[in-house]
Amino acid sequence: MIVVRQSGERGHADFGWLDSRHTFSFGQYHDPAHRGFSVLRVINQDRVAPGHGFPMHPHRDFEIFSYILNGSLSHEDTTGARATVHRHDVQLISAGTGMAHSEANPSPTAEVHFLQVWLQTNRPGLEPVYSQAAFGPDAKSGRLCLIMSQDGESGSLAFRQDARIFATMLRDGESVEHAIAPGRVAWLHVATGALSANDVNLYPGDGASFTGESSVRLAGTATEAEALLFDLPA
Repeated sequence: MIVVRQSGERGHADFGWLDSRHTFSFGQYHDPAHRGFSVLRVINQDRVAPGHGFPMHPHRDFEIFSYILNGSLSHEDTTGARATVHRHDVQLISAGTGMAHSEANPSPTAEVHFLQVWLQTNRPGLEPVYSQAAFGPDAKSGRLCLIMSQDGESGSLAFRQDARIFATMLRDGESVEHAIAPGRVAWLHVATGALSANDVNLYPGDGASFTGESSVRLAGTATEAEALLFDLPA
């Protein structure tokens, strides 16, 4: 079964400096029908104005990653990590027993556009860890690129959840397929562009859940797409 979560159905918060779209309940947006999927709890599409950002704030027992779509994001946290993440970078916070961090748009002229995603941890009580890596167009174009996994498989970022997260960029005529093992489910989020998933057309900001399906089949259309695919426990 495939259930589509259309972009226009998402929650929306506009603070002037921050424009945020919420696939699942977050902050002041509460939707009992959309409080997460499997261990996936948050997918926020954020646009932060030049020179603005999130002040230092704490997290614990969540796996939180940012996927940069355009612009740059500067990071500082209580583990001592300081970094700037750019287009095609993935930044991961395994918050563990507790971590505070700040995120800001360092540009004086350009907004930063990114996805922030939270998953439950399956190993609470561990030390907090910060990591990041780049997954460029060569790794994602016309293929599924593993960006996060429990064991850090194939150069992906290691995190504390029984999940595998892939990124892909698809043009018209390109296609990829991911097998869903028994006892597993999948979620797809279309970040930009349009594609078809198991013959269902999806557009920017759309999401879809896959339960009882043997695979996810993605095909590019006339509008180049960039998407994240989550392989999750049922």
